[in-house]
Amino acid sequence: MSTSFDEVIERRGTHSGKWDQMEARYGVSARDGIPMWVADMDFRPPQAVRHALERMIGNGIFGYYGDDRAYLDAIGWWMQTRHDWQIQPDWVFTTHGLVNGTGLTLQAFTEPGDGIVMFTPVYHAFFRVIRAAGREVVECPLVERDGRMTMDFDAYDAQMTGREKMVILCSPHNPGGQVWAAKELRGLADFARRHDLILVSDEIHHDLVMPGHRHTVMANAAPEIMDRLVMMSATTKTFNLAGGHTGNVIIADEVLRKRFANTLAALGISANSFGIEMARAAYSLEGAAWVDALCAYLDGNRRIFEEGLRAIPGVKVTPLQATYLEWVDFRALGMEEAEIRRRIEGAARIAANHGETFGKGGAGFQRFNIATPRARVKEAVERLQAAFSDVQ
Repeated sequence: MSTSFDEVIERRGTHSGKWDQMEARYGVSARDGIPMWVADMDFRPPQAVRHALERMIGNGIFGYYGDDRAYLDAIGWWMQTRHDWQIQPDWVFTTHGLVNGTGLTLQAFTEPGDGIVMFTPVYHAFFRVIRAAGREVVECPLVERDGRMTMDFDAYDAQMTGREKMVILCSPHNPGGQVWAAKELRGLADFARRHDLILVSDEIHHDLVMPGHRHTVMANAAPEIMDRLVMMSATTKTFNLAGGHTGNVIIADEVLRKRFANTLAALGISANSFGIEMARAAYSLEGAAWVDALCAYLDGNRRIFEEGLRAIPGVKVTPLQATYLEWVDFRALGMEEAEIRRRIEGAARIAANHGETFGKGGAGFQRFNIATPRARVKEAVERLQAAFSDVQ
């Protein structure tokens, strides 16, 4: 393993959404701007991933993929060794990423007009997929207590109408960067049973956990709800393989599996061979060592970013427990959203995600991606401090 996370890799002009679409989306030029919006990393994946692709290219034939036993074994090994979760190969469905996986669960388990419960603020792509599918977004706002987002199930119980058929959990939480406690997950499981909801647990960030914290797999926290549980995981965030568009929907219950399999068959969904090979190579001893080094590096970036922004009077940063996405609260500054953006995008020349796109509770926040070389994180902090230097 020779990846240097400090290496500055030129991504401009490489069809990188993060870099090459920044000016069109935010008015921040890639010439001198810092992209801290899209959730991909400015790091190369483990060498094992590149070697797997090199072998495929060396063969020179790119036909249909067959015999996925090694791939399924790698997924099973990773879940067992990294998350203490035993799965069976026939539980695993491969989708074109987990936004696609989310859309497929909507098609498989709900009907147009059904309510889909989410705890907001939450990953913005869910809103787009749910609404495009003709389902109703049901926002259950999270409550901040002692700097931590919490779920208020008494309030949510009162909010339910009977039209709700599914609840989607983001675990670890995006954008809050929070690891849910096992007790909180069991509370959610009880909520899903009370209201007869399919529970979709999106755990795409479950490997990116800061030292001192531990992610609990929903299937382990509440094994009694396997008859309504759909798990989602992927290598894409963990190893910076988002362009491979390969994710896994993992379903233990046979009845749910049949419904999901029928949906994939009806839509003609099959896996991408390049994504499968990258995932198989990543889920390895080399990949595990790489992730451990990555999390230690991200923790260093976290300290620099959080300390730097807390030095700005009135700015609050949610302590990052998982992901590489910092959730920053500018509300106490008393500024309009337009003024906050002017300072971040115009003065600091940084592109960050606008908090209101994450639903109720997001206004006044910005989400910053710190998965970039440390020198760039330090520069971003200096720019933000300068942009808000007049704040008393």
